[in-house]
Amino acid sequence: MSDSKGFVLFESAAGYGLFEKIIGEDVGEQTPEYQQSIADFSKFNKLFKLKAFIPYSTPEEALENANSLSEGVVTSLLKGFLANNLKAGTKSVIEVAEKDLASAISEIGYKSKSTTQVLEYFRGIRTHFSSFVKDLKPGDVEKAQLGLAHSYSRSKVKFNVNRVDNMIIQSISLLDQMDKDLNTFAMRCREWYSWHFPELARIVTNNIQFAKLAKLIQNKKNLSESDIPALAKVVDEDVANDILRASQASMGTDISEIDLVNIMTFADRVIDLAAYREKLHDYLGKKMNDVAPNLAALIGEQVGARLVAGAGSLVNLAKMPASTIQVLGAEKALFRALKAKTNTPKYGMIFNASAVGKASQKNKGRISRYLSNKCSVAARIDSFSENPTRLYGEKLKSQVDERLEFYNSGAVPTKNQDAMKEVAALIQSEEKASRGKKRSSKDDETKSSKTPSKKSKKAESDSEEEKPAKSKKSKKVESDSEEEKPTKSKKSKKVESDSEEEKPTKSSKTPSKKSKKAESDSEEEKPTKSSKTPSKTPSKKSKKVESESESEEEKP
Repeated sequence: MSDSKGFVLFESAAGYGLFEKIIGEDVGEQTPEYQQSIADFSKFNKLFKLKAFIPYSTPEEALENANSLSEGVVTSLLKGFLANNLKAGTKSVIEVAEKDLASAISEIGYKSKSTTQVLEYFRGIRTHFSSFVKDLKPGDVEKAQLGLAHSYSRSKVKFNVNRVDNMIIQSISLLDQMDKDLNTFAMRCREWYSWHFPELARIVTNNIQFAKLAKLIQNKKNLSESDIPALAKVVDEDVANDILRASQASMGTDISEIDLVNIMTFADRVIDLAAYREKLHDYLGKKMNDVAPNLAALIGEQVGARLVAGAGSLVNLAKMPASTIQVLGAEKALFRALKAKTNTPKYGMIFNASAVGKASQKNKGRISRYLSNKCSVAARIDSFSENPTRLYGEKLKSQVDERLEFYNSGAVPTKNQDAMKEVAALIQSEEKASRGKKRSSKDDETKSSKTPSKKSKKAESDSEEEKPAKSKKSKKVESDSEEEKPTKSKKSKKVESDSEEEKPTKSSKTPSKKSKKAESDSEEEKPTKSSKTPSKTPSKKSKKVESESESEEEKP
């Protein structure tokens, strides 16, 4: 391979491919024959040869490389791939589709360029890519492209639904359009019903109240004093009495039923549209407090939403300098003044803020410049802070009010550094208080969870202790009964032996009165012996009785 050969770097959803140009001339590449050879793989294979291919190992790696390529950054995978297949500093030219990527590759020591002809190369390589890489099946590239496209799109979308500023842009655009349409429809309703009751338009100036009264009155001939309470719900009672007197002396023409039905239907539409406009205004206020609370606290929900819509997003508004925010919405007047070399406009959308309206005519430009500076600070806080809060916006608004007072009376306003420190200290104190509340609530939960468990464990242990105590008592009773049994049996055996010893003495000689008395004593002793009497006592008595009987025998 000579150093003057050209290469084409192809970035696919499956990986990087480096193709070597075999035949290629810039003059002949525009001919029809060359264009036909791109569609045929047998011919296209003679024009390009696959030098190397490195696949992505994981979908995360594919997404990382896709994001880097879209930003014109050379990843470590691509850098290592080029280093393994090409020598840095050679005359070989690497052709790519993106200009930013070509300049990034040139910075790492390779010659690179991006031309319109590379797109034709890419068209042929993309068509026959699965044929060049044998390991890829026909459907693998399409599956990889679909998965990478989904993951790439998801990575570019904001997932925090509470901080989506697109809803603000759509809401304020719809609100402005509805204001124009509602004004047009209300004027049409006023003009239409005035043919029948022209005096009502002079008495009631509010368009929505006019539509409600037209819906309530309908035919002026049927209006009476009994309808005054119903009219008083829409307007004051004095105005209701004026409407009644005007209807009795009205100069309007009569109207048919079918015309009246059409007018009432249109009045219903105007009333419904006004009610929806109120709901949309409340929704916009809630979204602004969620997405950009500081900007809403500083200049109001509608003006802040218009600034976000004019910039395109909250992030774009945060990136803008204060001078751009000041004239945002007056671009035509700005460029017209620059072209004519006249005075440039001092304010754009920010003119609708209350602070600019409060200022005198000579100070409107000064306060609009100061207010745009504060709007830039508030937009950056809302865009890049993780914990949104209104405290900064309220403090910035107080600074604007102090600046107005300074313009009028010369009172020295608070420095911006001191104001921001006060808000930061207040936020820290609130965070500490919230942490303390969370800890106390957690402690209460843990105590409440531990208390019943201790009681239950104690009850279980008591029941378990009672069981063995009862079993021990039963066992003790059983052992006592068992011990009593052998003692009783021993005592009964001893008594029997004593009685047997006494029998031969009685049978051998005639008993005397004392011997009969001794026998009776022995019979009385039997029940006493059987009832838990000690074994030593009856044995001594029996011996005494025997000795007495022997002495009596010796006497005769």
